[in-house]
Formats: sequence, structure tokens, C-alpha cells
Amino acid sequence: MYAYSYNHLIDGNLNVLLVVFQAVAAVILVEACRFAKIVEYPHLSTSLLRAWAPVNVFFCLMLFTGMAALQTNSVPMVTVFKNVANICTAAGDYFFYGNRSENLAIAAFCVMLGGASFAAANDVSCTYTGLFWMLSNCLSTSGYVLYMKHATQTIQMSKFGMVFVNNVLCVMFLLPVATMSGEIAIFLRSPSIHTADYFFKYAFAGCVGFFLNFASLNCVAAAGPTTYAITGSLNKVPSILLGYFLFRTPMTSETAFFITVSLCGGFLYSYAKIMSPKQRQSTK
Repeated sequence: MYAYSYNHLIDGNLNVLLVVFQAVAAVILVEACRFAKIVEYPHLSTSLLRAWAPVNVFFCLMLFTGMAALQTNSVPMVTVFKNVANICTAAGDYFFYGNRSENLAIAAFCVMLGGASFAAANDVSCTYTGLFWMLSNCLSTSGYVLYMKHATQTIQMSKFGMVFVNNVLCVMFLLPVATMSGEIAIFLRSPSIHTADYFFKYAFAGCVGFFLNFASLNCVAAAGPTTYAITGSLNKVPSILLGYFLFRTPMTSETAFFITVSLCGGFLYSYAKIMSPKQRQSTK
């Protein structure tokens, strides 16, 4: 949303560079916590970076294919495929970790996918190139979440340490991309955004990114990839609402329907997860 408020001041886009800014802010915040002895984690090592690198490779692929998909497909089409990615994640969760989804959870997937498809029915456009990028985004998104689960189980390090390593690798991988794509040049020749207000807002976004990263790692480790994927889908609801109230983004009847159906699907999935332990106990 901060990027949206500055778009009219930039001749181009800074999508990748803004992720780099947020990663740098998160690294500084975590290091400040360690300096203050609030948290402890080991120093960087080649073996540690190598062990965590696949998570960031999937993250960078997810970011790149997501932007490519938005450039070659309509936004409603991307929203539909994002829900397809949840199904891919649930399938991978079962195949790699043996976590079978309950019948009610499967029903929640269908509700959310059906709602997104219905809302997008009048504004769907897709090409073969767009379909390729969208399928690639589904696979990279699922791979990111599923491998994150593996990393949190096998790498012996605190979650704060994981946040630190994750954001250091983000800077290492994405800064060259931002340079080659010309985003650094765009930033340097845009003095209108070289303001204290701009930097303060992105420092704040970096702090939010730190907490988001920390929450994501804990969510995947404690609740599993499927629950994390569903939570990720539901975060579109507050984003749409905040966009409507803060930036006066028009809300169509299709968008309102999508919000309602997504909430219903989320509540159904939550109910399924709550009832699952009770059903297992009753069958013993």
C-alpha cells in the first residue's frame, strides 16, 4: 500500500528494490535485538547459508513468477490461481509430510476456489505465456512453503536466527536483480521520493516485514504448510478492505462476494482444524 501511494512519483516500478529495502530493515532490527542481548543466534556461516538458500531460491522464484503472471494475466485470473496454489500445497503437505486434509478442509478449499472463480468469471483473460507463468508461480509458492517446513525442522536455530539468515539471503539474491532490472537507477533519478517521510514509511514496512517473517516461520513450524497457505489467502481480505478505506479503491459486487466467500471458507477450514483433534480422540 505504501508503494501504491508513491507510484505517481516514480517513472517505473521498484517492486524488487522495495523487498530489498524491507529485508535490510529486518536485518538491522534483528541485529539490534541481538546487540541488546534480547535474542541469541549463531553468526553467519557458509554451511548455514547453504542450508537455508533453497528457501530463498523458492521465494525469489515466487516473487519473479508472481510479477510476470500479473503482467500477462488479469488480476482476477491471478487470484483464482492463487487458490489453486493452496491445493498444490495441501497435496505436497500430504505427499512429503503425511498430513492428510480433513473432508471439511477440502470443502473449504473448494469454497474459496469456487468463490474466486465466480468473482473472476466476467474478467478472465489468459494467454499461453500467462498460463505458464501462473503455473510456475503456483509451483514455486508451494515449494517455498513446503521447503520452509523442512528447513524449520532440520536447521537447529532459533526463529530469530532464521529471520536474520532469510533476510540476508534476500538481499544477496535480490539486490543484483534490482540492479540489472534498472530499479536502483530509477530510485536514484527519482528525487521526489528521497524524503524522510518515504524512508520512515519503508522502515516501518521493514519492521512489519520482520514480524511477518517471524510469524510465518512459527506458523509453518507449528501449524503446517496447508494452514499457512490458507492464512495467506485470507490476508487478501483485510488488504482489500484497507485499500478501500485508505485509498478509496472501488469495491465491486464481485469483490464483495469474493470477500464473503473467502471468509466463509476460512471459517470452515478453522472449524475443521478445531474439530479434527476431537474426532481423533473419539475414534480411539
